[in-house]
Amino acid sequence: MPQDEEFSAPGNGPANSVSRLAALIPGVLLCIVVAGVSAALEAAERSLFAHPYVEALVLAILLGMAVRSFWNPPERWQAGIAFSAKQLLEVAVMLLGASISFAAIAASGIALLGAIAATVIVTLGLSFGVGRMLGLSTRLSILIACGNSICGNSAIAAVAPVIGADGDEIASSISFTAILGVMMVLGLPLLIPLLQLSATQYGILAGLTVYAVPQVLAATVPAGLVSTQIGTLVKLMRVLMLGPIVVGLSLLAPRLHGGMRGKAAVGFFRLVPWFILGFLALSVLRSLDIVPATVIGPLTAITGFLTVVSMAALGLGVDVRVLATVGGRVTAAVTLSLMLLLAISLGLIHLFN
Repeated sequence: MPQDEEFSAPGNGPANSVSRLAALIPGVLLCIVVAGVSAALEAAERSLFAHPYVEALVLAILLGMAVRSFWNPPERWQAGIAFSAKQLLEVAVMLLGASISFAAIAASGIALLGAIAATVIVTLGLSFGVGRMLGLSTRLSILIACGNSICGNSAIAAVAPVIGADGDEIASSISFTAILGVMMVLGLPLLIPLLQLSATQYGILAGLTVYAVPQVLAATVPAGLVSTQIGTLVKLMRVLMLGPIVVGLSLLAPRLHGGMRGKAAVGFFRLVPWFILGFLALSVLRSLDIVPATVIGPLTAITGFLTVVSMAALGLGVDVRVLATVGGRVTAAVTLSLMLLLAISLGLIHLFN
């Protein structure tokens, strides 16, 4: 069509930008509507019970999943939903850095930093062993182990070219991540009253077990600002383990079948996403008192709003029927690896307690 040709014509950058922006609007508006309904339900809970038993953040996920169960949004909605689930949540994580001072990192102590590194290494080895025990290939076992131990799909995407993983192995390793990620966000807060966890303990647990940095934000917001700050810091320390792990795997790649494919370069920004760099930059500015305390409140409110909208998008992107199509051995490997990570993390919290 002539109009489409105009948008795609070389040198027509502004028109292309407007077209891409317009494509986001339907899906973003849908996520905002789901988030608005969730916020209204939380307000109703406050009015009836004086305290919300289910936060808007969790309601947004559940409502999104409910909508997806009986209506799969067509193509015109998908760009905005994907943008809300990824970019908006990454912006929220970056803004969270403005409320965190590096004094919190110093206060955590060398022992905690060492424990986080040890947890990642031990879980990586155990998860790999579980995958091999269940008969999965070496490369697939590595992908699952890295995804569970470090940062979910981001770790899988970074490690895959290094070890020469093929498309089927990558798809198999990430197929369960979205659903388990949502389950962790929904289920982990239930452990607070069950195990009598303090805000600090729960923050450490979330930072050690939840797959992605944005999901840590979603899992800890209902527990309060202290849990959110500690959880994000612990998770960032865990993510920083990705670089050394990738370097180590690059040395082992030639030993894998088809290992010569593992020489693909992995860029710095693939290992350290832009929003983590932004988070660290804002943390530095906050530590130097360049970010004034008066803006923390508004930034926190914006972060909360973006998080609820993103959780609506996350729910809209989860099809629970995918469970029926995931291979049994892959499902078992991912689930057992997650249970091991939870057990090790709870043992670490008990040790520090």
